[in-house]
Amino acid sequence: MEKLKLGVIGVGARGGYLVDLFLTMDNVLVTAVCDVCGDRVEDNVGKVEKACGQKPFGTTDYREIAAKKACDAVVISTGWEDHVPISICFMEAGIPVGLEVGGAYSVDDCFKLVKCYEKTRTPFMFLENCCYGRTELMVLNMVQQGVLGDIVHAGGGYMHDLRTEVLFGRENRHYRLNNYINRNCHNYPTHDLGPIGVVLDFNYGNRPVYLTSISSKAAGLNAYAKEHPEVNPEFKDLAFKQGDVVVTNIMCANGATVTLKLDTTLPRPYSRGFTIQGTKGMYQEDGNYVFIDGKYPEELHWNWSPEWNNATKYAEEYDHPIWKRFLNEGVRGGHGGMDYLIYNEFFEDVLKGKPFPLDVYDAAILMAITPLSETSIANGSAPVEIPDFTGGAWKTKKGSAERFA
Repeated sequence: MEKLKLGVIGVGARGGYLVDLFLTMDNVLVTAVCDVCGDRVEDNVGKVEKACGQKPFGTTDYREIAAKKACDAVVISTGWEDHVPISICFMEAGIPVGLEVGGAYSVDDCFKLVKCYEKTRTPFMFLENCCYGRTELMVLNMVQQGVLGDIVHAGGGYMHDLRTEVLFGRENRHYRLNNYINRNCHNYPTHDLGPIGVVLDFNYGNRPVYLTSISSKAAGLNAYAKEHPEVNPEFKDLAFKQGDVVVTNIMCANGATVTLKLDTTLPRPYSRGFTIQGTKGMYQEDGNYVFIDGKYPEELHWNWSPEWNNATKYAEEYDHPIWKRFLNEGVRGGHGGMDYLIYNEFFEDVLKGKPFPLDVYDAAILMAITPLSETSIANGSAPVEIPDFTGGAWKTKKGSAERFA
């Protein structure tokens, strides 16, 4: 089997985990490793050499990998602030890019990404793994078959207790801490909006037009620091800018609406809140249920508890073909298998020269939500226009149904 020679840029918590995943995959060989922290480079070079018998090129400067052409493609899994300049460096070098998720720091950065791609035509894929979740793809399949009717509203969120991850950011060298100190925005919108954008055909006949965002006060991190002596005491009274809960509402060109929620600094269980509502029915992650109009007796409408988790009953009929194959072959990789699926797609598409299901225009829309929400919050939740990164091509672009096949 032909193997893709891969460079991994950023091998902290996420990147180091990805190296472990890549070492289990048959179609890729890690030939270059980069991180600003030399010990991380050394550790990951060592584990690749031990597993493969070949020592990858290691460096703390990603530009050396681009200059040496030390790989056929790169995965960028650094802190958010470095995503755009590193992507541009490798696209200009003609090396295909797979970019891990996160919000942008400016709309201009999103345009830079698009313009670089349009100039170089270097393949670029946005690695939003949640688009490959089993439930998300099952619901997409139901939507494409018309089971839920005309989709009117969608919702989702990144609702994840990250208090220790943020507050121990210095000790663990994690990028989130500085973001929570210095910014107030919808800082991580892609896990929720990625699958929603696929369902709503963003860039394929539809697009988000404008948004409004509102933020709560920031109290969760201070409260946690005051109750846990192991946390740096400076955080007890530090004025974090990032609000505990941010809600963003989006209007789409086709009349559908989207509500997103960021909720990462208060005590809570994990949820992405994936919700799709149409004229014939709906799916909601919290409760994991499908509701089909006319299928359930009236008394259940008032007491739905017997049907919590009924979505599992729909899987046999509506599991997406991608997941039917995956289940038959054996589920692999983290986050329930979605990591393996999206990376295998990236590697195979590069090797075969195929178009990516999530391209630079998808990346621009998803990443731009962060700076646009920041502007809306700073201006009293005023509506903010979402740019058309496709230059009008979204109106006639075909192939939405074939993206995930």
